[in-house]
Amino acid sequence: MDQVKIIEIKKSVFEDNNKDADALRQELKSRGVFLLNLMSSPGSGKTTTLIRTINLLKGRMGIAVMEADIDSDVDAIKIKDATGIQSIQLHTGGMCHLDAEMTRQGLQGLELEGIDLAILENVGNLVCPAEFDTGAVRNAMILSVPEGDDKPLKYPLMFSVCDVVVINKTDVLPFFDFDLEKCREYIRMRNPNAQVFPICAKTGEGVDAFAAWIEAQVNDWKQ
Repeated sequence: MDQVKIIEIKKSVFEDNNKDADALRQELKSRGVFLLNLMSSPGSGKTTTLIRTINLLKGRMGIAVMEADIDSDVDAIKIKDATGIQSIQLHTGGMCHLDAEMTRQGLQGLELEGIDLAILENVGNLVCPAEFDTGAVRNAMILSVPEGDDKPLKYPLMFSVCDVVVINKTDVLPFFDFDLEKCREYIRMRNPNAQVFPICAKTGEGVDAFAAWIEAQVNDWKQ
């Protein structure tokens, strides 16, 4: 059987994206803007967590949000109505992730004057978004209790690239087979340096610790 030529393009695509991401970080640094990339599965509570967090921080810094979805503007409207901050919707045209250039285009749609913290709520899934550097200073993800404590084992790259893991929906821990300490152990296996914040976005429990971490990161970035 004749062999066919195989061309490996994945490496070069990622290399180009990584260069774009590094350049974007430097541009944002010069403008004093901290970019946080927030990832998770659909339904984990990203938007609710963001609303709680933003309302804790908005009196202390300028904040803007980019909501990325394949379609709809539901989340951007929800953020704007609940927090009063600048919020725009990014449609990915069917793509399951954002890369650095797409993030740059989103940032161009924001008025960044007076903005200290720009948040990218990435497309909801645990695979594609982890593969692409968006130019963010820090990556965070939300894991919800109903998803199970074994997700760090099943999606290693996502947990490896995140600086913070927020474990949401702790109010339903009694009703699910979710071992919080075991989950922490699995996260440490993938990323010993990742910080873990158990929260309940619905009630606000624990969100202040996550907000404090963000504020400290932003302040460090601007120094």
